[in-house]
Amino acid sequence: MPRRISRPDPRDVSTSKAIRFREFGIKKWLFDSYKTPSFFSIAFHCRDRGFLSFCPLMSVLRTFEETFDTGATVKIVAPGRINLIGEHIDYLDGEVMPVAIDRSIEIAASPAPAGECEIFPDGLGVGSPVRFSTDDLSRRTAPEESWLNYIVGVLHEYQSAGVQLPGFRAVISSTLPIGAGLSSSAALETGIALLVESFSEVEQDVVDRALICQRAEHEYAGVPCGIMDQLAVGAGREGQVLRLDCRNLSFSYYPVPDGVSILAADTGVKHALGDGEYKARREDCEEALRILGEDSFRGMDLGVIERNRDALGDRLYRRSLHAIGEMKRVADFAEALSAGDEEQLGALMKAGHESLRDNYEVSCPELDALVEAAYEFGPDRGLVGSRMTGGGFGGSTVSLVKTDSASNLKTFLEKRYREKFGRALNCFITSAVDGAHAVPVD
Repeated sequence: MPRRISRPDPRDVSTSKAIRFREFGIKKWLFDSYKTPSFFSIAFHCRDRGFLSFCPLMSVLRTFEETFDTGATVKIVAPGRINLIGEHIDYLDGEVMPVAIDRSIEIAASPAPAGECEIFPDGLGVGSPVRFSTDDLSRRTAPEESWLNYIVGVLHEYQSAGVQLPGFRAVISSTLPIGAGLSSSAALETGIALLVESFSEVEQDVVDRALICQRAEHEYAGVPCGIMDQLAVGAGREGQVLRLDCRNLSFSYYPVPDGVSILAADTGVKHALGDGEYKARREDCEEALRILGEDSFRGMDLGVIERNRDALGDRLYRRSLHAIGEMKRVADFAEALSAGDEEQLGALMKAGHESLRDNYEVSCPELDALVEAAYEFGPDRGLVGSRMTGGGFGGSTVSLVKTDSASNLKTFLEKRYREKFGRALNCFITSAVDGAHAVPVD
């Protein structure tokens, strides 16, 4: 049976079934307006702020009520994450420094008869509602059902641990871009884990829950991910950067610098980490360690790979160079955060991106163009630093920028991206928030 801990008090979040405009950053715009806004003006306002999946007039609670003709009993909020530094080293015993962000997977749910599960994936772009039994938690192989593996995988992990799975009905919605390198899969897994715990007698701590979700992604989604995404989604803290040691799963917090905002830029180039390239990078590193006769890159001196460069060959040498260099950059980044050294933060982010591009080969032209444009905008106009974030092969960049310059950088990146690629950029200003949590609904 999984280890239990006392559940924290519910977060102070309104759970009214009324429309909660304030959650979407439009309360002042809406109610201070001299004229009544139309449905479409509200929708376009939300679209322009990155809320692409649904309009606030159709909150997840209201969608649940309209779908199932009854009210939900719990709402779960599972944020996405942006990693500021420490890419592709969470599965190499490295340290990483992500934040949970204010874009999330939201789940509204209520109990159903034992064994019965019904899910309406509103706004996930994955098609029709699904029904299944907890007696059949087999891995889904049909492409149109691949998204469901993140859910049934988590259910299977709890079931394997001896948990009596509850039946449930759920609506799942998202303000988090899917496939953008912002951990939508980890957010979905964590949300489902909290749903199970809300309707059963089990309570996991944040680390155990993250490990359950990681195993589900390994076994059901076929992605040999590290632990960063699941722990960042679960252990995020408002206004704080998480420093996570992926070897022993200890973590600490560093404040986001005062007057600095986080800007995410989603290229729209979708990635599927289960397609093989992510796995190939991990296998490259494992092969390099085998050649070196070492268990980990952690604490390894660059001289080790220099002396064995011929044995490694060019590709494995460059993979190793990224791993060792990125681990050092994380330690330096933490020191720079503590010292308030924004110039050093920017230099480390830039070096990290260049290594991901040249040594680990997980970037793409769109990501490179956005990072180049950010540095063209430059520190003189408020940029702190910029890099790709997430697994790569598409997805997003993250920029740290002075808060009073964030809107200008957003506009600049959108303009440059349209000029170069002829399509719109989904770019949004975000902030570090608390991790995933369940909120009872009256």
